[in-house]
Amino acid sequence: LIFAVMRLTKPTLFTNIPVTCEERDLPGTLFNQLMKDDPSTVKGAETLMLGEMLTLPQNFGNIFLGETFSSYISVHNDSNQVVKDILVKADLQTSSQRLNLSASSAAVAELKPDCCIDDVIHHEVKEIGTHILVCAVSYTTQTGEKMYFRKFFKFQVLKPLDVKTKFYNAETDEVFLEAQIQNITTSPMFMEKVSLEPSMMYNVAELNTVDKAGESESTFGSRTYLQPMDTRQYLYCLKPKQEFAEKAGVIKGVTVIGKLDIVWKTNLGERGRLQTSQLQRMAPGYGDVRLSLETIPDTVNLEEPFDITCKITNCSSERTMDLVLEMCNTNSIHWCGVSGRQLGKLHPSSSLHLALTLLSSVQGLQSVSGLRLTDTFLKRTYEYDDIAQVCVVSSEVKQ
Repeated sequence: LIFAVMRLTKPTLFTNIPVTCEERDLPGTLFNQLMKDDPSTVKGAETLMLGEMLTLPQNFGNIFLGETFSSYISVHNDSNQVVKDILVKADLQTSSQRLNLSASSAAVAELKPDCCIDDVIHHEVKEIGTHILVCAVSYTTQTGEKMYFRKFFKFQVLKPLDVKTKFYNAETDEVFLEAQIQNITTSPMFMEKVSLEPSMMYNVAELNTVDKAGESESTFGSRTYLQPMDTRQYLYCLKPKQEFAEKAGVIKGVTVIGKLDIVWKTNLGERGRLQTSQLQRMAPGYGDVRLSLETIPDTVNLEEPFDITCKITNCSSERTMDLVLEMCNTNSIHWCGVSGRQLGKLHPSSSLHLALTLLSSVQGLQSVSGLRLTDTFLKRTYEYDDIAQVCVVSSEVKQ
C-alpha cells in the first residue's frame, strides 16, 4: 500500500513578473509582444503584475491559529493482490493533547489492486507551535500476514494577530476598552467581525461607527481590509447593568470584563476565528467613601452661582457612617451654603444625592475642589479635590 497526504487549501491568483524595454533598445517590441501574447496577463494592463488565472498550491503553506486545517488522505493499493481489513487512522499531536481526526473508525473489508481509500479530515487549529499529523495504516495480506506502518507530517501553527488591550475606568462606573489588533501575517485580511462579549454584569456599546445621514458607517470606511503589519484600534464602552450598578461594593471588585471575538477572511475567502481569554482589568480602589458628580454644567458665567449634584456612596460592606460635610474655598472656586452640616447616617453599600451651589471668581478652566467628608464614628476625614472642571467665561462673552 502507498500512503499519500495533501493539504487542501484555496488556490492563489497567478502573477507574472513583467519584463519590458523601450522600443529603441535592442529587443525592440519583442518583450512587449510576448507579454501581450501571454495568457496569464490582463489585456491592456500587461505591466501591472495583475493576474486572472488561478494556480494550485505548490507547497504546504502557512497555517495560522484560528483557521481550519483540512487535509486529503489517500491509501492506494499499488500491488496486484487483494488486501483485507484495512484500517486508516489519522491523529493530530499537539504540545498538550492528541486528537483523533479520522472520519470513521471501521475497517474496510478489502481493497482490490489499483483501488484506493480516500478520506478528508478537518480540524480548527486552537494552539500555536509544532503540530504532528500521525497517519497509521494496518492491513492483512492474502497470506494472512498482518502489516502496519506509520507516517509523520510536521507543521508549525503561527500567530495571525497581535492583540493588545487598554482599560480606562470612568468615574461613572463605565469602563472603556481599547483593543489594538495588528495583522502579523504576510497577506491582507478582511476583518469580518470584531465584537466584545461582555461579562454578566455589563452591557456593551461599540464606538466604532459614526452616524452619517441617519445611517451607521464604520470608522474604518467601507473597505475593512487590514494590510500586513497594520494596526487597527477598536473602542468599546461597558456600562454596569442596573441591578449591579446600585451595589457599589459589587461593581468595585469586578475585574472580569469579557472577551473579544475576532473573525477574518484571507486569500479567496478562507475563514479564521479567534476568541481571547477573559480580559481582566485592575479594579479601581474607591476607599470607604466614594464621591462622584452626577450633574455639572460645561460652561458657567463669571461670579454667578451654578449648581452641581454629587453622589456620595458608602463602599463599606459592614460599617454604617455618620458623615459631616465641610466646604473649603479655593483661590477661584467659592462654595455657597453652610459648611460643617450633618448629612446623617449612611448605611453600607448605600448612597445619597447632594445638591450644592458654588461660583467662580476667575475666568478660564477651573477645577472644582475643596470638599471634605468626616466620619464622626471613626473621626476620619476624606478629602476630595479636582473633582471636575468647568469653563468660566464673562457674562458678556456668553451673551
